[in-house]
Amino acid sequence: MKQVVQNYKSGELTVLDVPVPGCKPGGVLVRTAYSLISTGTELMKVSEAGMSMLGKARSRPDQVAKVVQSVATNGVPATYRKVMGKLDSYTPLGYSLCGVVEQVGAGIDDVKVGDVVACAGNEHALHAELNWVPKNLYTPVPDGLAPRHAAFGTVGSIALQGVRQGEPQLGEVALVIGLGLIGQLVVQLLVASGVRVVGVDPDPARCELAERLGADACGDPGSAAVEASVAELTGGHGVDQVYLAAGGGSNQPVELAARMSRDRGRVVDIGKCRLDLPWNAYYEKELDVRFSRSYGPGRYDPEYELAGRDYPIGYVRWTERRNLACFLDLLARGRVDVEPLVSHVADFDDAVETYQSLKDGALKAVAVLFRYPGQAEAAGTEAAAPVVAVPSVEVKRSPVRPAGTPVRLAFVGAGNYATSMLLPHLAGREGVELSTVVTTTALSAANAQRKFGFARATTDLDAVLDDPSVDAVFVVTRHSSHAELTQRALLAGKAVFVEKPLALTEDELAGVLAAVEKSGNDRLQVGFNRRFSPLLQEARKRFGARSGPASLRYLVNAGRLEHGSWYLRQDSEGSRFAGEGGHFIDTASWLLGADPVSVYALTTPGNEDLQVVLRYPDGSTATISYVTTGASGFPKETLDLVADGRVLKLDDFVRASVYGPERWVSSRLPKARDKGQNAELAAFVKAVRTGGPMPVPLESLVATTAATLAVRTGLASGVPVTLAGAR
Repeated sequence: MKQVVQNYKSGELTVLDVPVPGCKPGGVLVRTAYSLISTGTELMKVSEAGMSMLGKARSRPDQVAKVVQSVATNGVPATYRKVMGKLDSYTPLGYSLCGVVEQVGAGIDDVKVGDVVACAGNEHALHAELNWVPKNLYTPVPDGLAPRHAAFGTVGSIALQGVRQGEPQLGEVALVIGLGLIGQLVVQLLVASGVRVVGVDPDPARCELAERLGADACGDPGSAAVEASVAELTGGHGVDQVYLAAGGGSNQPVELAARMSRDRGRVVDIGKCRLDLPWNAYYEKELDVRFSRSYGPGRYDPEYELAGRDYPIGYVRWTERRNLACFLDLLARGRVDVEPLVSHVADFDDAVETYQSLKDGALKAVAVLFRYPGQAEAAGTEAAAPVVAVPSVEVKRSPVRPAGTPVRLAFVGAGNYATSMLLPHLAGREGVELSTVVTTTALSAANAQRKFGFARATTDLDAVLDDPSVDAVFVVTRHSSHAELTQRALLAGKAVFVEKPLALTEDELAGVLAAVEKSGNDRLQVGFNRRFSPLLQEARKRFGARSGPASLRYLVNAGRLEHGSWYLRQDSEGSRFAGEGGHFIDTASWLLGADPVSVYALTTPGNEDLQVVLRYPDGSTATISYVTTGASGFPKETLDLVADGRVLKLDDFVRASVYGPERWVSSRLPKARDKGQNAELAAFVKAVRTGGPMPVPLESLVATTAATLAVRTGLASGVPVTLAGAR
């Protein structure tokens, strides 16, 4: 299928061929009829992409702050690779469309194949021929509403949420600053609410359009006529509400808002304009400044948008999905008219030229629609139900590889970790062929194919598992899918590299082992990379063999997660420690040369800080302090190993030292943090090529996973948990 994408590093815009997205449970696959260009938000992104690196940094100081923090935590080289990887990737455009349901995922019962729906979301309602859209980001289109009008649903919801934040009352007067697409919709929604409206915009054509759509008066921001109209309509008191729907770097909108507002008026920010509030003006009138967050409640909440958990209507009357349905209803009943806003309808194949015309100013437009081949006319007609073949599972054994042939690898998942920490070490490696990349999001597969040289990109996992030329499968998806995908790949006879964790529950771990038993295939590696770190390996060698029990202390300064991180979805993705605790348990076990026999876990009340104590067969202990409340400037991982009059000290994979009869200290010059990914991958590829043993024995992988899972049991019981053998 085709999709509009942009490279944020180079500014390149293109219509790219990408794999068709899969239809996952909890959503529908929609074939687009019309999608709407946001002439504000999208053109801002397009313009930013054309800036120099310095210009990009100036336009996004929030991202610069994240880069600085990443440098402090991960070092310059790793941060550079991560930032450049993100910049030099194709990113999607679009977030508002109307289309026809082509396939219905499990758990969906409110629409069927052939229904016409309006869709929202900058990850799900893209300028693409097909989109997978989760339940709370689509709504059925009322009968009789044209698909080209329903495509305005998302931007209409943004305007509607802004108006709700202003709490308009019958007979009040409002000022709308900025009469672009959102501003024009705000004008109509206010008029429909019984509010008299004055509009402000430097473009006379937009002022004239707003007046045709119901505004009492419109004019230039510095126009005396605007002030006169406000004075006349309000008896000289000033407007009840001001809606900031303008963009740009000028502070004029917020200054004008203060001047035109009545005492204790309301100012609602919908757009993205400069907000240096003049303190005296806002203080003297005690103005109420409010922000409108996109489409409404639920926005940026993954539990609502991705997991499909609705907010009870008794507590949250207007969610983003209800706003979307409400706006479509207003369109269908003629209370809002979007046809006068449509400046241009372009064929989807002409997307690049259309964006260029908008950027250059050759196309003056309030709203531009993309029309998709054969779909605009077919919207509303019933589509044929797709036929899906369910293949049977057949246990295969990997064939003996002929000498000299490359190891053929397939990746399931191409997210940030895969593209920044794994694939750069595999792309171009001698004796390795990147065969296929599989993702549920078509564009991420296409990005990985372009950047790393995969021969194929697809969303069809079965095709990869059935491909006899694929030697090994990398599972680099979200935690909740690791165990299932690992089982399927093992049963297909593939060697498997799965990122941690291997499993989130005891049942999942048992399922993986059952797949090993059934298939006879134990070619499994979990991404416990720290034991492969060259610095830590050198330090362990310098420490030498020990004769008595050891005491190990491992401090993990994990820090807070950003709002919206999928790591916070503990009901489906497991706790943070379940997700990454295996790293630290594996490192401790490798340093101590054994697997743990018991686990004792404590948590600090009121936060996620954990203390995990592991006991080993020879009496050695390892204490892992996993904390989220530490200082962000402190190193993430520090480790001390004490035994036989010696101490091994590791400082965040940058420096290491050993104290004893002979002292050894690594280079004092700061180095890149090498946490072992490159060496780990080299060992895995060698094992697949030669048929030799896997880098970490299966028994150790199972023991580490069982110990990680035992932390949850220990927290619930409050007593040590004995590990009686995972197999």
